[in-house]
Amino acid sequence: MIEARGLTKRYGDKAAVSDLTFTVRPGTVTGFLGPNGSGKSTTMRMILGLDAPTRGDIRVGGRSYAAHPAPLYEVGALLEARSVHPGRSALGHLLALAHTHGIPRSRVNTVVDMVGLGKVAGKRVKGFSLGMGQRLGIAAALLADPATILLDEPVNGLDPEGVLWVRNLLKSLAAEGRTVFVSSHLMSEMALTAEHLIIIGRGRMLADTTVDAFIRDAGLGTIKVVSPEAAQLRELLLRVPGVEAVISPPGTLRVSGTDLEHIGRTASAHRIPLFELTPHSVSLEEAFMELTRDSIDYQATVGSSAVAQQVAQQGARA
Repeated sequence: MIEARGLTKRYGDKAAVSDLTFTVRPGTVTGFLGPNGSGKSTTMRMILGLDAPTRGDIRVGGRSYAAHPAPLYEVGALLEARSVHPGRSALGHLLALAHTHGIPRSRVNTVVDMVGLGKVAGKRVKGFSLGMGQRLGIAAALLADPATILLDEPVNGLDPEGVLWVRNLLKSLAAEGRTVFVSSHLMSEMALTAEHLIIIGRGRMLADTTVDAFIRDAGLGTIKVVSPEAAQLRELLLRVPGVEAVISPPGTLRVSGTDLEHIGRTASAHRIPLFELTPHSVSLEEAFMELTRDSIDYQATVGSSAVAQQVAQQGARA
């Protein structure tokens, strides 16, 4: 379990993280989301004791990371896959880590095979692709069979097979009762992998909830209703505060602010036939973008078509 209480980190006048309080519980995959510059990396570094908080407290397994006598057995982490000596082989790197904690070579061999690096374990890391480096980083995180797994962008550089492998791996680790905390920019992958979300923006907590509840409460979903008496049904639905209903095209309603049951019961009570009643839920990405709209530091203001036109004009002048 990871527990943060009032976690704050300041660099001079700038607050990278402000008063974060959250708990990452075992048995579930928790996604850690936020725009660039939101404080995710700083938070993860504080969990691992790489940065000291200005104020507040963070514990893993009931104590600070530095207080664990054998931290690799408690926390396995991947923050930067490329932070490996390029002259070492994958096997040599893992053996060196294992030696610090008395981990047997048999376990090193096990994680090498687990991440699919068996055929290249003897090769120098400097020749590894980005995806191979990610696999090595995950192997290092799993080396001591820790109770807590903390991964930053674990699918970065992986092919579709590798992405699926990581997804299944994280779910299986959580199913074993481990604490799994994953940062990612891939909303579609988080929607398939995570059950719980912690979302921050500009260092502050924006949401701490389940994936399903976050999408449901985003308030962006609509329900498509097709009826020959759409106009009458619209008037009935609008009697309830908070409900919005738009006719588009004729005979079709786009309804928000209520649920399928209410629409169906209203139609039935007034003998209004329904030809279609279809919910349209927003994606995790849509809900995330809506929540973090005011927390994005860098926003493009030129459309892609305009950019392409500018590039073409510059090429013509050249």
